[in-house]
Amino acid sequence: MPAAARPIRGFLSHPSVTIRCFHRSLDDARKRDVVSMNTSNGRFKLVTAQVLDDRHLRRLAGGDVAAVRIPSLLPDGACRQTISALEVLPRELYDVTRVHPPIVRFGPALNDHRTDDDIDPLYWTLASSARTAWLHAELSPDPMRSMLKVLSTAWNQKVEVATIDARPTFAGVIREINAGTLVHNDSIAQELRPDILDQQISAQLALNVYLSVGASGGATTIWRRRWRPEDEASRISYGHKDIVVADAQSVTVSPAVGDALLFNSEYYHAVSPIRSGRRVSIAFFVGITCDDQLIVWS
Repeated sequence: MPAAARPIRGFLSHPSVTIRCFHRSLDDARKRDVVSMNTSNGRFKLVTAQVLDDRHLRRLAGGDVAAVRIPSLLPDGACRQTISALEVLPRELYDVTRVHPPIVRFGPALNDHRTDDDIDPLYWTLASSARTAWLHAELSPDPMRSMLKVLSTAWNQKVEVATIDARPTFAGVIREINAGTLVHNDSIAQELRPDILDQQISAQLALNVYLSVGASGGATTIWRRRWRPEDEASRISYGHKDIVVADAQSVTVSPAVGDALLFNSEYYHAVSPIRSGRRVSIAFFVGITCDDQLIVWS
């Protein structure tokens, strides 16, 4: 979930390698977007993969596919167990001054604890408390371990938690999104600054595993459209009016309980409201670094 509008200082003024890496990947992706929008080559579609591999992640980063669905990554019993644990885990709302309808979550989100130049010190306290609460829940199987194992197997190396000034961020927010979201994108370089993480990233993906999906509704739509400066004219709080994606290709996915969904969070996306029940997922961002590592944060 992104932050509301703010000046994107780093995009224009910071000379770091991080920004050069980010700009290079973003420029290449925008060129691919233009090619795809003017051809009918079947790109930007949903791929279902029983086994995730590195090609899926690279194709998502490059905009060659819209999303990758992994069926039944978590068994039904593990999903029910996590939902039950959620009743005792500490929860809070996203900042209600910018996120409406309200969304309840477990675990702190970086973009909800930003200051003008850094991260609010409260974030680190909340991150530590959330990690402790998660350990005390003693979930078996642990959904986070299952998700990280799938990624590390696909990438053939250990997945690391992103750090800021050598301090580990929190990964593994559990969110209940019943009333839907605005059309929005998620980019840590845009919301905070390109060099906020110790690691330099060239692409940002999102991984969600669905613990509950409700009776109907709750679909995720991803548009082949990244943020552009002129999009600020359609800004609404943390997101945008639908007109921003009016002419963009899109894919809509209605996952089942236990499914995982990976997509490029820098593309605009939205969740539709559900009619009944609960839509609960555990999620984190996946960064592909400029030295070809995987890192995660929420």
